[in-house]
Amino acid sequence: MRRFLHGPTRAPLAIGGLMAVPLFFCALMASSLALEKPEKFEWTSGGKLLTTWHPPTNATEARIWFWALVPSLLLMAVAVGAMYVPYGFYIVCGAAIVDALAVTHKLDIWVEHHTDRYPNGVDLIPVSNAASDKIAPGEWEAKASDTAISLQHWTVGIAVAAVIVVAALAARRRWFGHRKAPVPAPPLESVHAPDATLPPL
Repeated sequence: MRRFLHGPTRAPLAIGGLMAVPLFFCALMASSLALEKPEKFEWTSGGKLLTTWHPPTNATEARIWFWALVPSLLLMAVAVGAMYVPYGFYIVCGAAIVDALAVTHKLDIWVEHHTDRYPNGVDLIPVSNAASDKIAPGEWEAKASDTAISLQHWTVGIAVAAVIVVAALAARRRWFGHRKAPVPAPPLESVHAPDATLPPL
């Protein structure tokens, strides 16, 4: 148990890698809501302004994936450093909780802005096209927000559960692990009267 509490130990790196997975997908949903936008084209035809939307550019997609990786990379950096400090396991779990909360701290605002950027929904098909329009404005954003919150809960849940388990094992070892087994008392020598039998001649 000492290796979980005093470095160097790989325990912080292991738990950090485990929590980085749901944290990454949580950040991916959040960064999509915050940064994703369609490519917009406007032109004038017959004195009327026309607008059309196309899928996001490759540069926008790259930005989304980059910012989605940042929280997990920060968590792994903390995990590497925590390998060499006392109680590093707990530090990593605390950092994961802070990361998960920070990633979703403006989720409602990002949902609203993403919906405004996609007036026809993420399928970019207007409501007037009843045959092809499958996603209403705001529908995908609501699902993405729910997914991000769920993944945030998973990240925090893993961190809290890991802290409870390790703390319980540490307490068990501290209170019950150092008890020495009782030393058995030496056997008592029997006391009897001297043998009165004469030796044979």
